[in-house]
Amino acid sequence: MLCTQGGHASGKNKATALRLWVMHNNRSFPVGPVGMDNAVNWMLAGSLLYSDGCLHPLQRRGNGECRIISLSRLTEELSAVRSVLSTWAQKDIFFSSLSIPTAGLVAVLSGASSDDTWNDGYLCLNATVTNAVKDNDGLQLTGLGSRAIWPVNTRGDNNLRHVSLSHDFTIVASVTIEEAPSGNTPPLTAVLAHTASNHTVGLSCSHNKKWETTFECKTTTRSSTLEPKEEYQVALMLQGNKASVDVDGESLGKEEVPLTGERPPEVLRLCFGACGGHESHVTVTNVFLHNRLLIFTAMRALKDRVPAPTREAAPTPPERVRVVDSVREHVTGDITGEK
Repeated sequence: MLCTQGGHASGKNKATALRLWVMHNNRSFPVGPVGMDNAVNWMLAGSLLYSDGCLHPLQRRGNGECRIISLSRLTEELSAVRSVLSTWAQKDIFFSSLSIPTAGLVAVLSGASSDDTWNDGYLCLNATVTNAVKDNDGLQLTGLGSRAIWPVNTRGDNNLRHVSLSHDFTIVASVTIEEAPSGNTPPLTAVLAHTASNHTVGLSCSHNKKWETTFECKTTTRSSTLEPKEEYQVALMLQGNKASVDVDGESLGKEEVPLTGERPPEVLRLCFGACGGHESHVTVTNVFLHNRLLIFTAMRALKDRVPAPTREAAPTPPERVRVVDSVREHVTGDITGEK
């Protein structure tokens, strides 16, 4: 599905830009601006048209009895849309070939990263990295302040989410504690926000090699032990209003969170490594975000995976801007003509 949305242009509070998004299930990708208000008085009539392999915004100018209607081609934008859809399809095929469930899969963090960014393989939702070292399939987060922050369910530019989660979701990551910490090392922390309240769910490692779970302000030391340098699969799940933490398929605890009604958390922020001033001694690899609950066999398939394919570069949004007004119509269906 294609979606157009009006909003302020970057750095111009008074100018209104029209932006094009490609959306599929629970993820969306910003293709870029396709028009902007100015004195010429061209306005978008309210539709995107797809015909004979071309995508057009319908434009009009004039008032009263004299009106002019024209169509212009969004050639570069359509090429970007096709590139994104192709990348999504290729990722699904690759993960399916490894028996990794793709139903409900919305984002993956794996081997592609830079100094300050951990790239989502599906192009939509990158994590911000601080003081990390690149690993084959993820990041080494060692030292004070070494972390990766993933703002999953937050709203981006123009109030549109790149990923939209429901009340049921699963986050799975492979975690290695590199050394027994002197304090506690938190490999994964999640902050759920609903209206004015925040609720923290987390997993950490104590100095005596015990797993610890945190629900809000209460930290509990579990009987399960861990070994440094050994890889573990950790999972954080939300089912309705109950959050739970698993390690290698074993539940380490669950608790109700203050979510009411049908609305999912307004904000879900994930932090890998040194959160809240802690020191980190972990390596985090192959993070999968599903917008549904995963059963143990599905999570086992994630752990038995091979390295994810190299992430393709996101298509560069076209720099060209056309004269249009805001529009809120949608175009649905397969626009690529490809199977």
